[in-house]
Amino acid sequence: MKGEMGEETKTPLLEKKEVGWWKKALDVEEAKHQVLFSVPMILTNVSYYCITLISVMFAGHLGELELAGATLANSWATVTGLALMTGLSGALETLCGQGYGAKLYRMLGIYLQSSIITTFVFSVIVSVVWFFSEHILILLQQEPAVARMAGMYLKYLIPGLFAYGFLQCVLRFLQTQTVVMPLVVCSVVPLIVEVGLTYVLVYRTPLGFKGAAISAAISLWISFAMLALYVNYSKTFKYTWEGLSSECFKYVLPSMKLAIPSAVMVCLEYWAFELLVLLAGLMPNSENSTSLIAMCVNTEAVTYMITYGFAAAVSTRVSNELGAGNVNQAKHAVAVTLKLSVLLAVAVILSLAFGHNLWASSFSDSPVIKKEFAAMTPLLAVSILFDSAQGVLSGVSRGCGWQHLAAWTNLAAFYVVGMPIAVLLAFKLKLYAKGLWIGLICGLTCQACTLLVITLRTNWSKMELSVSEEKNHVVV
Repeated sequence: MKGEMGEETKTPLLEKKEVGWWKKALDVEEAKHQVLFSVPMILTNVSYYCITLISVMFAGHLGELELAGATLANSWATVTGLALMTGLSGALETLCGQGYGAKLYRMLGIYLQSSIITTFVFSVIVSVVWFFSEHILILLQQEPAVARMAGMYLKYLIPGLFAYGFLQCVLRFLQTQTVVMPLVVCSVVPLIVEVGLTYVLVYRTPLGFKGAAISAAISLWISFAMLALYVNYSKTFKYTWEGLSSECFKYVLPSMKLAIPSAVMVCLEYWAFELLVLLAGLMPNSENSTSLIAMCVNTEAVTYMITYGFAAAVSTRVSNELGAGNVNQAKHAVAVTLKLSVLLAVAVILSLAFGHNLWASSFSDSPVIKKEFAAMTPLLAVSILFDSAQGVLSGVSRGCGWQHLAAWTNLAAFYVVGMPIAVLLAFKLKLYAKGLWIGLICGLTCQACTLLVITLRTNWSKMELSVSEEKNHVVV
């Protein structure tokens, strides 16, 4: 009996010790849940990124002027429109996420419709900017011939702007309900269609250069139509989508209180990276400097696409758990995602350390550019580490409804700290490209540290939810 008792008590103690060690390092179950959520979101994000990129690639094969025009148009479209649409939809990460956790299922459809109305209004405003982009770009000292091609490209891409904005809203609607696999299907299929359609319109019709922009717009609308039909007819959303309702107009202004800071938060960061490329063009040997900084920015962007998947996961987990009143679970999800983001950053940094020459070869055959990129790799590794951390913390901000705090943080971090240091080091101290990137690192460090302090110092138990008013009106 005593021997049996001894065995019974000994085994559970050993098991408890083993489980405790793993949980101290990383909650494997939570990490697995987040990775399974993140991977489809990464694939979706990459697919949408590639839809517009493929059109630029096909247009670029028509000639050097077409390549310059399409590239400029794509950058201008991202800075003035696509980033804005992505930011505006961030309101739904808070509202739909917390609403779903609080079991306010009907409200998710209302929030979606109000967000689409907001997106439509801003799309109209941006489309006017795109229509007159040729003149604006010339005023910004761009080459007139390139500006004319870019302006033409943007005019035909305008319908795609509306589709992209609506897509981002529906994407958040599904994401906050942890319905992610349909997003992969509805982004990969249009991407495949995009390849064939662009080839036909560019090389087999008189449209030529215009066809590249038209195909991107059509592919984005195909994706939105697929998602809209899925939401409307799938039984998965029988509680969260009850059809069109005039009640949504009541929530347009309240949702804009989250949407506008969210858009500002995203745009300020996008603009900081684009500003680096513009500043590189003002340096001696500007062609090499611009190419080098553009390579670094694109490398950071590719890495951030992976981070985005984890940011979406933590935003959804945090908003759902806060809506359900599970504060400790929300905090735990943040801790796990931050650990995953560090592991991700380390993996990317090691890949860059051993494969930077191979990666640089995909951008340029110039030995000078490759050598300069190798010298930039240590700085790029540091920026990727902080960018991965801030990406996750920005996701936490959207899940909690702290968009306004994150917007102020980004403004101060990049434009009060980062950019002035970048200009000082690059031009005054003659560090050039390295100086620009060190300035960016200072901005990213400031951003990540500030968001971390906000996350750690906030009393989550006393935090007011963005859906608290609707939650109070629920009759149990």
